Amino acid sequence: MMYPMNTLPSQRNAERGAFCSFEACRNTQKGPVIILASGASAKQFPLAEFAHLPVIAMNGSVSLTAACGVKPFFYVCTDKSFRKQQPALFAQALRDSQRLALWPEQFVDADVPPDTQCYPLHKAENPGVLDGLRGHGDRHVCNRSIWSKRARSIAFSKDMSNGYYDARTVAYVALQLAYHLGFEQVLLVGVDLDQNAGRFYESGAGERSPCGLDQHWESRILPSLTLMAQQVVNAHFRVYNLSATSRIPPSLIPRIDLAEARRIAL
Repeated sequence: MMYPMNTLPSQRNAERGAFCSFEACRNTQKGPVIILASGASAKQFPLAEFAHLPVIAMNGSVSLTAACGVKPFFYVCTDKSFRKQQPALFAQALRDSQRLALWPEQFVDADVPPDTQCYPLHKAENPGVLDGLRGHGDRHVCNRSIWSKRARSIAFSKDMSNGYYDARTVAYVALQLAYHLGFEQVLLVGVDLDQNAGRFYESGAGERSPCGLDQHWESRILPSLTLMAQQVVNAHFRVYNLSATSRIPPSLIPRIDLAEARRIAL
């Protein structure tokens, strides 16, 4: 069943504090979506011009949505320490976002508005040997490998009710969520993945969250994005990168300019 853009099945009759089901929101959306990360290039993107599109915000990128008066369609945070490191931004995300995808313990004692839909995150089980033989299925895509459990762990979840696969960057979780929801064009904003450039919302004197992009780039991030580009992206799920300084090779995810983004957003 297709629901109108920017709406999902309501669970208003559920007991307050109960979680929403990822299964209920699978393939309920269509068209373009913005995945908003915290790379320095995000500051150059005119988010207000694209405010009619749903936005999946992550971590501290909510500082930009707030400045532009945009209410995130989804907010995703897999960093359990982010709440302590950036309490003001985390509180803002809870207050402004229509839907939250967090670890269950992140909801404990959190000040979540009563109408906000709360989705509990969990990691998917590593694909088994038979999965490695097939390489793909209705629930996920994984590297084809019989003998290497680590190689099979490079995977992409098509169904978030079965969990997500970790590539050591929250942007990869957001990509799996976008696919799960049914969006057809993904505009990556601020997905620079450049550890040296830092996050746009962090100042020199302020609190800085740890960053492991360099540590995990070769082992997890790049292989996961390569898998997605080669085995997930198709005519019904396309991904575009608006960061001119992104670490992601254009051969994997094509880079587009604002003119092309405006055409997609129509």
